[in-house]
Amino acid sequence: MRGARLRSAALGRATTGGGVGARRAMSHRVLVEAGPAAGVAVLKFRNPPVNALSLEMLTELVISLEKLENDKAIRGVVITAENPGIFLAGLDLVELCGQNPAHYAEYWEAVQELWLRLYQSNKVLVAAINGACPAGGCLASLTCDYRVMADNPKYTIGLNETQLGIIAPFWFKDTLVNTIGHRAAEQALQLGMLFPPAKALQVGIVDQVVPEEQLQSTALSVMAQWLAIPDHARQLTKTMMRKPTVDQLVKQREADIQSFVSFISQDSIQRALQTYLQKLRQKKG
Repeated sequence: MRGARLRSAALGRATTGGGVGARRAMSHRVLVEAGPAAGVAVLKFRNPPVNALSLEMLTELVISLEKLENDKAIRGVVITAENPGIFLAGLDLVELCGQNPAHYAEYWEAVQELWLRLYQSNKVLVAAINGACPAGGCLASLTCDYRVMADNPKYTIGLNETQLGIIAPFWFKDTLVNTIGHRAAEQALQLGMLFPPAKALQVGIVDQVVPEEQLQSTALSVMAQWLAIPDHARQLTKTMMRKPTVDQLVKQREADIQSFVSFISQDSIQRALQTYLQKLRQKKG
């Protein structure tokens, strides 16, 4: 049954753990810690080597976000990578190569669920981008209320799907358009552009670029500004702004899954992904 793996994992872990005062040992790929300020948690990606969004990591992220959403003591979450270098590499291509349609459907439903959890969160979400942030990583950061990026020329951010021979789904597109506008998004999506920090700031994909050693402190300073606003008013405003985009996916969720499965199962797409994976393995070698 589609989504059973995600739902059963969530049910199985729903009663474990407590607040965020201690590390959550049951999550190997996601670490949630209490932040240095009251009411703030820090969520860290920790799925080496590149923080790829495997099905297991997607599951753990959804579970962690659900717990944070239900924790009334937490008002805001800083999202970052445990180790600098790669913030979040995006979709795990291994999940998209040589699998059966049921697996592709389950995987895509989990990606949808992650986006819905992040984009609809009542918490203040601040992304502290401390590494490369392509594709699905960029999407995750775009769901946040504010993005701070480390000023490192090795770090880039963008929806680069076309470079892999695939296309960004409509809700990826909508999230980017909502952030940088239609013309800039159209160009970025067609060319699969990855922006270095200064250009990302200029285009508006990120809100601030700071020296790497100031990234976390800046994220916490931004968080304090957002938390100065009464939660109820801010949450209602956020929902008002984002609901039309959310509704588009909710209405078409099943059709979007079927479209993805049909697309990713094509022989030409499988060959393109296999070629890209092979190149990545040769680079590592």
